[in-house]
Amino acid sequence: MTAPAATRFKALDVFRGLTVCLMIIVNTPGDGSVSFSPLQHAKWHGFTPTDLVFPSFLFAVGNAMSFVMLKWSNMPQSQVLLKIAKRTFIIFLLGYLMYWFPFVKYQDGAYVAFPFAETRVFGVLQRIALCYGAAALMVYYLKSKTMYWLSAGMLLLYWGLCYWLAPAGADALSLEGNATTVLDKWLIGEAHMYHGDSIAFDPEGLLSTLPAIVNVVAGFAAGRYIQQQGRSYEMLAKLLMAGAVLLAAAYAWDLVFPINKKLWTSSFVLHTVGLDLLILSVVMYVLDFAGRNRWAYFFEVFGKNPLFIYLLSEVIAILLWFFHTADGQPMYQWVYQTFFGFIGGPVGSLLFALAVMMVCWLTGYVMDKRKWYVRV
Repeated sequence: MTAPAATRFKALDVFRGLTVCLMIIVNTPGDGSVSFSPLQHAKWHGFTPTDLVFPSFLFAVGNAMSFVMLKWSNMPQSQVLLKIAKRTFIIFLLGYLMYWFPFVKYQDGAYVAFPFAETRVFGVLQRIALCYGAAALMVYYLKSKTMYWLSAGMLLLYWGLCYWLAPAGADALSLEGNATTVLDKWLIGEAHMYHGDSIAFDPEGLLSTLPAIVNVVAGFAAGRYIQQQGRSYEMLAKLLMAGAVLLAAAYAWDLVFPINKKLWTSSFVLHTVGLDLLILSVVMYVLDFAGRNRWAYFFEVFGKNPLFIYLLSEVIAILLWFFHTADGQPMYQWVYQTFFGFIGGPVGSLLFALAVMMVCWLTGYVMDKRKWYVRV
């Protein structure tokens, strides 16, 4: 644990904190089957506010990278590459171990070993790691114009691959016939994939990680532009205009390549980046131009220790599902029914998620007051 840098970009901390806060709320409903519709992912094509959470975190990763680059310019190449490789590996490993943890499972009334053969390889942190590593190398080695053209090429390439790699005769944009599933089955096998949609399909699969890299690159571009232009109304107006243009382009592309979070389509990338630019602009205006920042500290707590707090929320949920009562009921359900079941419905489900979120916030608050900041 180390102290943070003396100068922090408050709007970035708040933006990142908003993202982590919503991540926890979305991931820990008391009863996901009755959650408010905005707190559920789109079933397939389409978009809900929940679908913005993960790409916003990637956008924030890129934004933070624009500040780290200032340090990289004064470091030997070997040291920079070692830092990128180390961070990529650690985040990927944490994500992999999180899905395997606690290495045993409850089955037929007893705890048995969770075999390696059934572990999920890809996931949320794994995608963050891969996107960070790829984007960091692009940022370090490529000129800006080359990097942006390459990013556009990646979105176009993914559009083509979704059709070229799909099984013959299959709907290339369906749950059963999409190309990312074909690649994941060939690369890692069905046993190592996510099965939450009733079949082997990983929404964080390897192929769909390709367009997700662009979310990080876009965050980097926005962060560097803010630093270069300074906090001015002209800078803010251009960010808003860029967001509006990207949204218009996303809706146009949606006509032939639908916005789809689970496939992370190229139109989804443009849509989420456009929204992130608008949201970041609003946060900056409220904090830096209007001077209204009393509310900001709550989200700064999440933003200063985002990785640790996210992992904490996941570990809490995993352990509550892992431990069972004497009659075999998961503790997660027992806690929900005992303390929030009398409310029930979407309100009770949301209150449970807010309770988990507040436990994580209080942990982050104590860490912030003691100047404990976990860095990878």
